[in-house]
Amino acid sequence: MSRPMPGLPPPQPIALKERASILFVAMGQLDVIDGAFVLVDKGGVRTHIPIGGVACLMLEPGTRVSHAAAALAARAGTLLIWVGEAGVRLYASGDPGGARADRLLFQARLALDDTARLKVVRRMYALRFGEEAPERRSIDQLRGIEGARVRETYRLLAQSHGAQWDGRRYNPHEWETANVVNRCLSAATAALYGITEAAILAAGYAPAIGFLHTGKPQSFVYDIADIVKFDLVVPEAFRVAAAVQRKRPLDGQDIVDPVGAVRQRCRDQFRKTKILGRLIPMIEDVLAAGGMEVPSAQEEAMPIAFMDRKGLGDAGHRG
Repeated sequence: MSRPMPGLPPPQPIALKERASILFVAMGQLDVIDGAFVLVDKGGVRTHIPIGGVACLMLEPGTRVSHAAAALAARAGTLLIWVGEAGVRLYASGDPGGARADRLLFQARLALDDTARLKVVRRMYALRFGEEAPERRSIDQLRGIEGARVRETYRLLAQSHGAQWDGRRYNPHEWETANVVNRCLSAATAALYGITEAAILAAGYAPAIGFLHTGKPQSFVYDIADIVKFDLVVPEAFRVAAAVQRKRPLDGQDIVDPVGAVRQRCRDQFRKTKILGRLIPMIEDVLAAGGMEVPSAQEEAMPIAFMDRKGLGDAGHRG
């Protein structure tokens, strides 16, 4: 018989769309103290984190996690991701509790069927670029077309925001050698990848089983995040980088920490566009394009990790 955790009962997972998107944590000990999830810095100062209302915690260098904190995060359905500086490298990730064998097998069937996989890739292309993919093109050909369009999109965004741009280049092992534009872009995409992985796991799918991207632990994360990346976070990265390069304030404030400024602006975009409410339906839309029927869950299958609860009021009142 398992022993209960000390303190208050653990929070019940709430729907992903109702959560704050992401928090970056560094230089402290994550622990559970008096039933609360807290970050304790080296001076002993406690910062409380509402773990049940956060989709993803990005743990940067200098962070330690207690067993109680990891257990509470899992029970609350919050994904823990261990990353390098500014989130540019992913070392490990936890499990928010949404894995479903029926969903995993469905995703794998689509990825292993050449016809279904191509249909999924074509749907991702249509969502990303707002037009149907060229006919009679293989996945490799579509990947090449997409790459050319992405490079041109970077160039046009840099031009429109007045940022100096010489290409997407950085070495994750030598973070400080990247220029300010590439550091800002890496910070922006890392934030998006974090919440996208949380959504994929919460929906019961596997981050590693991709369709356009393959062979990486986060292949499907890249597939889904790239659909919205240039509308959502890349413009924010260029805005911040341009302000730093030109030594001018942005929205009336001087940019002292470009990476921090990008993260804050990305979080604002996540909230403004309600991206957490859009990601799981987007995942389902993309996979449905493969034309295969979703298998029924077995009786012994895990329940849905983030159940939408019916509110207490009617449509005109808060529940």
